[in-house]
Amino acid sequence: MWTSKTNFAEFPLSWQEALDYVRQMNLQQRYGFSDWRLPNRIELHSLISYQSCKPALPGNHPFKDAFQGWYWTSTTAAMNPAYAWYIHMEGARMFYGGKDQSYLVWPVRAEGNGILPATGQQDCYDSEGMPVECSGCGQDGEYQFGAAWPQPRFTVHGDSVEDHLSGLHWSRNANLTAGPVNWVDALKAVEELNRQDNTRHWRLPNINELESLVDCVHAKPALSRPLVFDNVQDFYWSSSTSMYEADWAWVLYLDKGAVGVGQKQIANFFVWPVCD
Repeated sequence: MWTSKTNFAEFPLSWQEALDYVRQMNLQQRYGFSDWRLPNRIELHSLISYQSCKPALPGNHPFKDAFQGWYWTSTTAAMNPAYAWYIHMEGARMFYGGKDQSYLVWPVRAEGNGILPATGQQDCYDSEGMPVECSGCGQDGEYQFGAAWPQPRFTVHGDSVEDHLSGLHWSRNANLTAGPVNWVDALKAVEELNRQDNTRHWRLPNINELESLVDCVHAKPALSRPLVFDNVQDFYWSSSTSMYEADWAWVLYLDKGAVGVGQKQIANFFVWPVCD
């Protein structure tokens, strides 16, 4: 459950101010509830439509005052605990920034643990990146909200790896082309893989599938430990075109866990096939 007004605080806040603002909402029992939270990374990302931009929300959405800027999540960045994840509502990029910077707040609440998976984050950090007690801090690490991850998350089946969280099967070799390629060549490489292996239907993953691999506890790469994949690279193509600029496609920066875009004509990214 989200507030219908997307720019709820009406002005940008630092990360700690955002957490404090939501805590004040609960003291006031805004809209009759006292369990509002700053959304974690997966929750805020779940609102995004990659078919839309300006804002990157589903068509005919019911929300008001959607500001085309950055929105905080409650999830600290593993790359640097003095940073937290945020999402840009104009074009849907997901990156992290210093907790002392000022961005927007969009509160969420839910009953039970919901159907979205947890981010994996378990610890809490202050704005300087120092560990703090989680109780009462309002961070992702305190709530650990979302469906629990299966244990183990990954199972190796020869040359593929099953992700029990998403149900997807990934190539165990996370570098199909042995080097960076452009977007069209990435698609062609997966076509060639299917010609060589007709027992499965491999494809270039869409951006949500790629992002589902991210474990917010880790960086370089942002994957669960122990690593079960071979030849893991820092940057990967998805099959999803950017609706903001159609000559760009969505990419996962796996070293950080960030979601951005790359120009399709430039050979900057790697290929990691997936199948159902």
